[in-house]
Amino acid sequence: MNGRLGIIDWGIGGISVYKLIKERGPEVSVVYFSDTGVTPYGKMSRTELVARLNIVLGFLRSKGVTHLVIGCNAASTVIPYLDLQGLTIEGVIEAAVEMTAKLRPRRLGLIAGRRTVLSGVYRKAFAERGIEVEQRIAQPLSGLIESGDVSSGELRAECRRVLSPLKNCSHILLACTHYPAIAHIFREFVSPSTIFIDPAAELARRAGRWRLSDHGKDEFFTSGSLEAMRSSALTAFGCKLPNVRVEKLGAAVRK
Repeated sequence: MNGRLGIIDWGIGGISVYKLIKERGPEVSVVYFSDTGVTPYGKMSRTELVARLNIVLGFLRSKGVTHLVIGCNAASTVIPYLDLQGLTIEGVIEAAVEMTAKLRPRRLGLIAGRRTVLSGVYRKAFAERGIEVEQRIAQPLSGLIESGDVSSGELRAECRRVLSPLKNCSHILLACTHYPAIAHIFREFVSPSTIFIDPAAELARRAGRWRLSDHGKDEFFTSGSLEAMRSSALTAFGCKLPNVRVEKLGAAVRK
């Protein structure tokens, strides 16, 4: 199949998805866009987020992208409102819901950013499958991970605060692609029998069905700091990024 794969995330969380995609199909050429130069997606209004993502989509189309993975839960909440112009797209939310439902959780917890929780998209999707979910906003965690923090006392304190009400859940859905980088710390604050659900594998599996052709080397772009992206990707996911470039795309002022 002709075409090129793009991955969007506000930061380096989608690198976990990127690694799995490359394991399944090393020949697939990927264009990855990290948008840390703007307000975190989880803090944008729907109108702001849709406008910003449409700008990013235009850039990715200019790089030959025909198929797109959105590795960000906040961004995935607004997929129905995007101007795709022929792009084939896969968001993380549908993959996460399908993967979780198959596990038949006895008591399901979910941790995510503010926009993801307040959108109600997961609560509605699980209710349609007869599954109740207890949700917790964990907004500080993605920012800490993005800064390269995967072990500090501040990070652990935030994990304890977020997870304490969910400590007896049978399953906890990690509804942010940053969170798997600190799953070992989450384990300290829940029952030993709790199962963490990382939907990255299901998202990568879905993307693998496209079987795209080889377009050469992978490319990585950020609207923020090149050095920070490289450092955080290595610290959080053990991934050394080549070919990283800064692309502002008229980046909005951070709030």
